[in-house]
Amino acid sequence: MQGHIRKRVHTNKAGRQTINWYVVIELPRDAEGKRHQKWHGGYRTRREAEAARARIVNEFNTGTYVEPNGITLSEWVTHHWLPRIKDRVKPSTFDSYRRNVALHVLPSLGSRQLRQLTPPVLNRLYSDLLAEGHMTKRGGLSAKTVRYIHTIIHKSLADAVDTGLIATNVATRAKPPRPRARLATEISFWEPHELRTFLHAVSGHRLEAAWHVAAMTGMRRGEVLGLRWKDIDFDNARISVRQALVSVAYKVIASTPKNHHARVIDIDEGTTDQLRAHRTCQQGDRDEWGVSYEDKDLVFCKEDGSPIHPHTFSQAFERLTAKMDLPTIRLHDLRHTHASIALKAGVPVKVISERLGHENPAFTMKQYAHVIPGMQAEAAAAVADVIASS
Repeated sequence: MQGHIRKRVHTNKAGRQTINWYVVIELPRDAEGKRHQKWHGGYRTRREAEAARARIVNEFNTGTYVEPNGITLSEWVTHHWLPRIKDRVKPSTFDSYRRNVALHVLPSLGSRQLRQLTPPVLNRLYSDLLAEGHMTKRGGLSAKTVRYIHTIIHKSLADAVDTGLIATNVATRAKPPRPRARLATEISFWEPHELRTFLHAVSGHRLEAAWHVAAMTGMRRGEVLGLRWKDIDFDNARISVRQALVSVAYKVIASTPKNHHARVIDIDEGTTDQLRAHRTCQQGDRDEWGVSYEDKDLVFCKEDGSPIHPHTFSQAFERLTAKMDLPTIRLHDLRHTHASIALKAGVPVKVISERLGHENPAFTMKQYAHVIPGMQAEAAAAVADVIASS
């Protein structure tokens, strides 16, 4: 297949003539033997048309040719890509994709056709976002956020390639910024005696069992709120973490645990007793509300059985701890507290990693490196004792 160049002269209403050059490709004849051509143009000069012809012919011969279309990035993302992936990702992830594209990508590039996107065009977008992309204050977005936006663009264009709308993913050759190396964020946590003080202080609180479960298992906020009675095995003292409640555009939605991994956590006798006592109290709520009780089988919920909003749960923790003579920590830091105490107690890292739902023990070690120095001191003393006594 070679293709050929055609020249056409156009005359406007004022009688002024312009010359455009076109690349004409002969397509395979249809089932009835009719001849079909595909015109590409118009190019301003014959040289531009010749270069285009060479590229188009090469695409035909290598099987990468994509028939020209006028679909814009906004049309593709809004009407095709986002609806397509909605059931393939978590609701929180989908909402993040939708918001970032709407706020930071489509205002600048939405009207461009997919085939008009190039690496320089994307690089210019990234530079603009770094300089002045913040929506609520002066200045730009962080390099980490811009790189995340690049990831979203890359995913959307990859699906456009798979759909046959474009031949290549130009985002692959774009240059998103690299986040600057930062010092590890210092993790806040309570010492064992501080956690004991907290658990004693919340005794009798309606959510006492929820605070207890969070502290004694290291479960995430959404996992605690998404816990159902059918997920608790009282006979074997185990909790199955299968569901999490998350906030998407402030609406509470049931989702899978982070990383989509369900897990089983063994619980101690005290936590088991707390849950049994809580179940008895909840039965009182059921009786009081009667047919109006919203039964979702949730262990921790409002008096009428409806879900507790994750933000409300965090705010309740903040209000409680503000009245206590304890170091200020976030609700999520109960998870860090559990892991830190477990490490100091000599629990194997692999076991802690499994309880927390981390991808691997290496991540757990990196996350809680603040505990390692003390453990290493004990190891150093133990090695020295063995050598001295040999």
